[in-house]
Amino acid sequence: MSKLNQALLKFELEQNFAYDDFFVSKCNYFAFNLIESWPNWEKNILNIYGEKYSGKSHLSEIFKKKNKAIIIKTDEINNEFFTKIRFHENIILDNLEYISDEKILYSIFNFAEQFNKYLIINSINPVNSNDYSLPDLKSRLKNCIYAKIDKPDDDMIFALILKHFSDRQIKIEKKIIEYITKRIERSYGKIFDFIYKVDQFSLMNKKPIDYKSIKKILGE
Repeated sequence: MSKLNQALLKFELEQNFAYDDFFVSKCNYFAFNLIESWPNWEKNILNIYGEKYSGKSHLSEIFKKKNKAIIIKTDEINNEFFTKIRFHENIILDNLEYISDEKILYSIFNFAEQFNKYLIINSINPVNSNDYSLPDLKSRLKNCIYAKIDKPDDDMIFALILKHFSDRQIKIEKKIIEYITKRIERSYGKIFDFIYKVDQFSLMNKKPIDYKSIKKILGE
């Protein structure tokens, strides 16, 4: 799975959260290794954070399938929430930044610790960077493992571009992908935006993607 070719064999055009479709590089190894090493964690609460499209949801789906977890979206948190998660050992809370009620968040942390649950929280920024006013909540944040997914490195950028071009049956030379890798902004969002523009360009022009096309799309 650590080899690029193996990681790209089964990618599909639609979003795929399969285990073999997750590409591991230096930027996400720590988070991936924690998912793999469950339940041998030092603490019961894990906060995986990183920019949008960085693979947090993919990791959550991998964990869910392997360990029978329940994934809760923030809009699903209501009065019945705790009844819903009571019989699950592993709980995943997605999109933490959309929870504005500190008491609810504190209750979730407290619930996980009181009943010895494993809790994974996905967020763009680390939970302890938020300016919470509740002292008890701030105290609970110390009982988290923090795993950052860094900005994509060259291996990750190359893998993402190759994957998505392959999905869309866009033929492009390896040296052009290497050219893109060295010049594109290190941002998952920018990479996905770039891939979308190449896809649109390819559909409209019906011709191979060359250096001239890539330079134009990159804004050079």
